Amino acid sequence: MLFQKKAGPVSWLLVCLGNPGKQYEKTRHNIGFMAADALEKRAGTKFNKLRYRALTGEVELGGQRVLVVKPQTYMNLSGEAVKLAGAFYKIPPDHILVIYDDVSLPLGKLRIRASGSAGGHNGIKNIIAHLGTDAFPRIKVGVGAPAHPEYEMVDWVIGNFTPAEKKVVDQAVEKALDAAECLIAHGVGEAQNRYNG
Repeated sequence: MLFQKKAGPVSWLLVCLGNPGKQYEKTRHNIGFMAADALEKRAGTKFNKLRYRALTGEVELGGQRVLVVKPQTYMNLSGEAVKLAGAFYKIPPDHILVIYDDVSLPLGKLRIRASGSAGGHNGIKNIIAHLGTDAFPRIKVGVGAPAHPEYEMVDWVIGNFTPAEKKVVDQAVEKALDAAECLIAHGVGEAQNRYNG
């Protein structure tokens, strides 16, 4: 069950990627932070303890004690926080679950993977570099790609959602949290069967 009082030691990291700062709050690159904010509301808690170069907090998710990690290093250095938190709690990579945006997926679609390349995502690239492996599970949330090829990708990912897009994204973020709970409780395969869209 979600959010019963803490059971046992921290056994998972839930890493929610984004960029700190008001100017990035509602941007495509901040899907992970949006998921952490939605999880705060669900749990009635705050992830506001600054440790491991991240804002952190603990919840029970999928029957496990989970440390939620919001790296404060900016996206391209996300791996620093992940490595520090993982080392402190002795969490193996297969128990480090990352939620982040994916421009190759249609808006609001989820894709769950047990491992894989960075696919051009600098936050994931840095996590792979710091962990020395790509064998960690991830939940990718589609933010779509720019309609015009001349549009700079960096401008796209730090651009804001339209109000119509934001409704789709809010639903996708809630679904990503359900998928995270399923993955932690039942494994990657079950989460893929239920939530890959």
